[in-house]
Amino acid sequence: MTKRDDYKKTHIKDRKLAPESLMMSYGYDPNLSEGALKCPIFQTSTFVFESAEEGKAFFEVAYGLREKEPTEELGMIYSRLNNPDLEILEDRLSLWDEAEACSVFESGMAAISTTMFELLKPGQAVIHSAPVYGGTDYFMSFVLPKFGIETYGFNAPGDRDAIEKIIRENDLKDKLAMVYLETPANPTNAIVDIEMCSAVAKTYSTEEKPVYTVVDNTFMGPLWQNPLKHGADLNIYSATKFIGGHSDVIAGATTGSADLIKRIKTLRTFMGNMGGPWSGWLLLRSLETLKLRMTSQMKNARYVADFLEEHPQVEKVYYPGHLEEKDPEYKVFRKQCSAPGSMISFDIIGGEKAAFKFLNSLRLFKLAVSLGSTESLAEHPATMTHADVAPEDQRAYGFSDKMIRLSIGVENPQDLMADLAQAFEQI
Repeated sequence: MTKRDDYKKTHIKDRKLAPESLMMSYGYDPNLSEGALKCPIFQTSTFVFESAEEGKAFFEVAYGLREKEPTEELGMIYSRLNNPDLEILEDRLSLWDEAEACSVFESGMAAISTTMFELLKPGQAVIHSAPVYGGTDYFMSFVLPKFGIETYGFNAPGDRDAIEKIIRENDLKDKLAMVYLETPANPTNAIVDIEMCSAVAKTYSTEEKPVYTVVDNTFMGPLWQNPLKHGADLNIYSATKFIGGHSDVIAGATTGSADLIKRIKTLRTFMGNMGGPWSGWLLLRSLETLKLRMTSQMKNARYVADFLEEHPQVEKVYYPGHLEEKDPEYKVFRKQCSAPGSMISFDIIGGEKAAFKFLNSLRLFKLAVSLGSTESLAEHPATMTHADVAPEDQRAYGFSDKMIRLSIGVENPQDLMADLAQAFEQI
């Protein structure tokens, strides 16, 4: 596709169309699918070449034997390499972040692990914000060290002095290869300054050894935060969450520059953890309502957070929308987020016993892990999503057995608050 062709697909005259408008059609030509309005599910493992010469040309580009010609389109070969559902999905996900390219995986952890394996080498080091998602924490704490890669965490929100201290005390000046962030932090909602972390990465980058800034943007999703605009090199999602948003698909995605995504896709090909056609089709369907769902969830969360803030059985609420000008994270939140999202954590008075009683008494909220779906969910991070994080580390990161995490859905907010109120009454 030429730049002119792409401009025509994304503009009406001089008006650039919004991503939510383009989710209905971008990247898909009905004429190539018998005129079907919606992209079909291409449930096939392999694709037929029109000629041996075409097959040769496709493989030359796919395996990096030559660069693609300016007007040349890479055709379909094999669904481990490419598939129409996957390619259209990647095109549409790129729009939200204004990214050059995207790579979709069969899970969020596949996106995280493949990205790290491609960009890191034995003898190098990662500095990361903490806490992070439990699976990410385990991967960095127990898997990367097996490959000679060191990992060091700083407590979110952190600051430059704290990161520089880690680099200095552990002699990482020549080892540092990645600054990895999860912001807002899971489950504390702490806001990490992407621009500041990117500046640290650039300070220690060289032409021979670039230091990449990678952001897990799952909590805010594509609507409320765009890390690439604040200096991140790559943006990662568990697409299971808001992008899928219906608790019926597992997927992950990485967006960023064409050069980096090409490298990540190449490794994805040989690790075999690409997204499948069914996952691609389900996510394409969900993207059409992404803005509607996330906007509804964000608005509902404001009601719920205010309700919790006033409740006598709540010790503390962790919610970006409650940050005030006096709070250290306020300026960063206002700079890099356009809304507070729909994730809320709170400390309940009474510790684990009260937390379990509360969770067992919920009726409309579902007691389940994950987040970002149409239904509201509640869970206990210390013993569920972050159970493998040592208790002393949990306390250092700012959460304990009294914390409950809520993912707010699209239900009536008054009904959600009524459910929370009756659950509090059972304690």
